[in-house]
Amino acid sequence: MPRRTSRSTPFRLRTPGRLAGFLKTASVCALIAGLLSPLAQATAAAATAPNDYCGGQCSDIVPPGENGNATLAQILLNQAFGTQPAHADDQLGPYANLASEYSTLTDAKINTFFNDASFGVASDQVASSEKPAGRGDVTIVRDKKTGVPHITGTTRYGTEFGAGYAAAEDRLWLMDLFRHVGRGQLTSFAGGAAANQGLEQQFYRNAPYTEADLQAQIDNAVADNGARGQQALADANAYLAGINSYIDASDSGRYFPGEYVLTGHKNAITNAGTIDHFKLTDLVALASVIGSLFGSGGGGEVDNALSLIAAQSKYGVEEGTKVWESFRERNDPEAVLTVHDGRSFPYGTKPANAQGEALPDAGSVTAEPLVHDATGTGASQSATAAARQATATALGSAKRGMSNALVVSGAYTASGHPVAVFGPQTGYFAPQLLMLQEIQGPGISARGASFAGLSMYVELGRGQDYSWSATTSGQDIIDTYAVELCQDEYHYLYHGTCTAMEKVEQKNSWKPTTADGTAAGSYTLRVWRTKYGPVAYRATVGGKKVAYTTLRSSYLHEADSIIGFQMLNDPDYVKSPQTFQSAVQHINYTFNWFYADSQHTAYYNSGDNPVRASGVDTEFPVWGQAAYEWRNWDPATNTADYTPAAQHPNSVDQDYYVSWNNKQALDYTTASWGDGSVHRGNLLEDRVRKLVAAGGVTRTKLVQAMADAALADLRAEDVLPDLLKVIDSGTVTDPTAEAAVSELRAWLTAGARRTETSAGSKTYADSDAIRILDAWWPLLVKAEFQPGLGTDLYSALTADLPIDESPSAGHGPTGSHAGSSFQFGWWSYVDKDIRAVLGESVKGPLAEKYCGGGSLGDCRDILISTLTEAAGTSASDVYPGDDLCSAGDQWCADSINQRTLGGIKHRTISWQNRPTFQQVVEYTSHR
Repeated sequence: MPRRTSRSTPFRLRTPGRLAGFLKTASVCALIAGLLSPLAQATAAAATAPNDYCGGQCSDIVPPGENGNATLAQILLNQAFGTQPAHADDQLGPYANLASEYSTLTDAKINTFFNDASFGVASDQVASSEKPAGRGDVTIVRDKKTGVPHITGTTRYGTEFGAGYAAAEDRLWLMDLFRHVGRGQLTSFAGGAAANQGLEQQFYRNAPYTEADLQAQIDNAVADNGARGQQALADANAYLAGINSYIDASDSGRYFPGEYVLTGHKNAITNAGTIDHFKLTDLVALASVIGSLFGSGGGGEVDNALSLIAAQSKYGVEEGTKVWESFRERNDPEAVLTVHDGRSFPYGTKPANAQGEALPDAGSVTAEPLVHDATGTGASQSATAAARQATATALGSAKRGMSNALVVSGAYTASGHPVAVFGPQTGYFAPQLLMLQEIQGPGISARGASFAGLSMYVELGRGQDYSWSATTSGQDIIDTYAVELCQDEYHYLYHGTCTAMEKVEQKNSWKPTTADGTAAGSYTLRVWRTKYGPVAYRATVGGKKVAYTTLRSSYLHEADSIIGFQMLNDPDYVKSPQTFQSAVQHINYTFNWFYADSQHTAYYNSGDNPVRASGVDTEFPVWGQAAYEWRNWDPATNTADYTPAAQHPNSVDQDYYVSWNNKQALDYTTASWGDGSVHRGNLLEDRVRKLVAAGGVTRTKLVQAMADAALADLRAEDVLPDLLKVIDSGTVTDPTAEAAVSELRAWLTAGARRTETSAGSKTYADSDAIRILDAWWPLLVKAEFQPGLGTDLYSALTADLPIDESPSAGHGPTGSHAGSSFQFGWWSYVDKDIRAVLGESVKGPLAEKYCGGGSLGDCRDILISTLTEAAGTSASDVYPGDDLCSAGDQWCADSINQRTLGGIKHRTISWQNRPTFQQVVEYTSHR
């Protein structure tokens, strides 16, 4: 098995030993003496906000820490000695420790593992107080425990100025990185590492905006939203003024982030060089990255077409379509649901007679090249591999899940008040993509997390008497159109007229720096845009040359969601479940939103769901013709009719809600595959349902349910029992298989968790059983399905849905060591197939029985033979090692790494499948 490569990151600082070529030892000492952060401001009395109705029962956490900026001196000390800047990692330990201590948790201990998220700061807990830029209308207080900024303004402008200033204090370098990612300019800014190339290519392909496009999105969002649009513009300008004020102050005071020196933008000795001011269009570029990562469901229609063609090639059109549909699980009756009250919300359902389909001719599909005119390391083997992966990530069906929520109605809690434990899984980075803050000012009263550079409002958090959070929903807002070519490869028919495609380019070049030693190189990113969106593939359909384009409803509308977030922060707007739902209806990204106050809970699924033409099947490409366009679609503005709010899954005061990127409601089709009988959402559903049935739910019990699910191996908990039933249908005579069965059964009895023998041991209890299952799963899936499906169809289906997503796998947008696991895999297929072979009832079965051709005896032989092979597979083969872990180190292979986006490194922590930012809330009263 090849050595696993951990996905590298935008910042790759040379080791301390290599720094000698950059700075002499004496210079380093001088820098450490002269470039330490400015002295902390004198402490002052806290500005405590009134109107906190949580009664000390709101908590939150974001590892590794609030402080994501470090001077050059601090970076050098961290690289040489491991020392951490203040508040850079003080939330990492509490976050990590919950995994080993949740079983003894009590309400009194919750804030041992979380922060107190009450408004304000007690006077004896004030670490510093400052008036940014000497302004008299805003104060930033930081608390001693975590260094979180508590921003209090007497004017709206001052409040937002303070929010921008605090954001720059905590995340300036990260904000700068991601405004360049959003423009496809990362390599020119931070270096030409293969990972940087892949990252900028992934986002540029989906959002190839010109500066005029970015500005137009601002203008349209303001113009379309009346007074709130004008307020959002004023807020954004004040926020930018705060950011830029900090840039100027830190530049003149020489305490700016040290990464600017290490990437060649600033000179450590003379202070020559500049840090560019932020502008409004930077915020849109940042928003496009976050929306693409977490809030844009859909895509993958070409991959779907290829697997359908493979199925029809093997089985014939009618039977092949039936087989394909059974694996697609559009509306699986066994899927766990967030809205489980029986109501139906049809969306993306299969039409009786599909119209306008434009399936490619077999073998004709090629991905549209993005990289052109590459030189040096822009044309290297690693660059080619990065480009290939970026293309697959950008063009495949959205696999951007992550995030979970557990919300219980007050009718089932001990206090009679709702309890919620929820948050987004945004990966693990250093510094973290999210930052904590509290903002109090005219028309704003909130505390929580926001993406760095977009923190003019709290995006996930709490208001005065309510909290809200989100998970990625993934319903389909992206469609693929086949446009017929005319004249040449760069003209297409639009409503019968041969129309030129628009060429959009970004030229990048780089050279070695201290941070990234990648040799010099360059390339041009080139996208061809049509009225139906950017070109993604070329193919033929019925012999006609076509370009496949991708069009998403949020394309050219990255700024629109600002209005919904503004409303969520406004205490005069959100006062009830209904006003909460109204606020999130203004968010055009695809999210599941959850709400809790002292009396009510609520849920709403957001996103601009386009109203499609009658007969269009959202799963496959359709012709770029007027008959198949979105209803009332205007290509100039990319606006259309959208499904009304009542047609989005929504609910108030259901007994409980769970979400882990699972299916939202009956008949509501999500774009990604895998919403079947076994989904990681079941790990929450099973635990919360039992709590609700027993009654008396508390914050402690709900946190424990989340933490227990975070350590569970989904395959072991929900699929292994059926596999053992098949094996137990006869006597196991092979001693290797018998021993393996015994170990797996013991692990299952113990709870099927991936947990350390003791806190900090870095060794799993039941480690051998875990190794066996990790080795067995890919072997059994292939042996179970490939003989029946055939190699071509099996390969095509694995392109739609990978077979596994174990903790040690390199997967998703954040690579390996990413925490989030068990979202995308073949567990539902294995579950349904094995149950069918056992003769058990299966709702929504696969079209055929695959394991052993449906023979229980033959299926058993397959399971035992693959299990025997897995048992004999060494740990070094199962866990081949990477740049963080030695081969065979099981715990390390699973472990979570705070992936460096700057110069500060942190320790790895034991695996948990858990939100990055998380809240625990139970309000005691209401306004």
